[in-house]
Amino acid sequence: MPGGTAPKAYISWSTGKDSAFALLEARRLGLAEIAGVLTTVNEVYDRVSMHGVRRSLFRRQVAELGLPCCEVPLPSPCPNEVYEERMATAVERIRSEGVRHVVFGDLFLEDVRGWREQRLAAAGMYGIFPLWHRDTAALVREMIGCGFIAHLVTIDPRKLDRGLAGQRLDEALLASLPSTVDPCGENGEFHTFVSAGPMFVSPIAVVPGDIVERDGFVFADLLADQACGLSSPPLR
Repeated sequence: MPGGTAPKAYISWSTGKDSAFALLEARRLGLAEIAGVLTTVNEVYDRVSMHGVRRSLFRRQVAELGLPCCEVPLPSPCPNEVYEERMATAVERIRSEGVRHVVFGDLFLEDVRGWREQRLAAAGMYGIFPLWHRDTAALVREMIGCGFIAHLVTIDPRKLDRGLAGQRLDEALLASLPSTVDPCGENGEFHTFVSAGPMFVSPIAVVPGDIVERDGFVFADLLADQACGLSSPPLR
């Protein structure tokens, strides 16, 4: 903390822009010493949950962050009791390392924050929310301005044009968003994959792959530019 010693914390890592910027802000503001990365992975599809990013790309991010990682494998579909059990195991592992805090990139969703804090409190842990209630229009431009390269990997087609799947999040894309869409996608309109930014040692070159629709969402499959034949199964 400012004027004191920042607590050790894991970052709840989604592969997207918000968790990446929360990591940067937690460090810049002296809110936390980032000790590792916590991520849930769909063990059936071998992909990061919700964002649908290949585990191999996620592990590239972790390598560029230079941090240890706690992966939480989840079945598909995942009953709530299984999720709770596996997350409790992961939290206990983190606690065994002397860590009592988790950093999140949440912005406005009170119910989500409340649920996170409740579950952490039950384990004697605390949440840190560096981006909470930040203006999203200014925030996303701050991300772009500091060197973030991010692509839209998941889109809710009920809220956003499915043709934007796989597109880079830049000023032109922001200008094209309907007024009903939050610039950071905080209401679930879209999720991103970050391939470059000051939190990484070096950027990750990616190219767009297949775009498919599953479970009511549109997913853009990203591939590492130098090795398109990665081991994760296709999205469909």
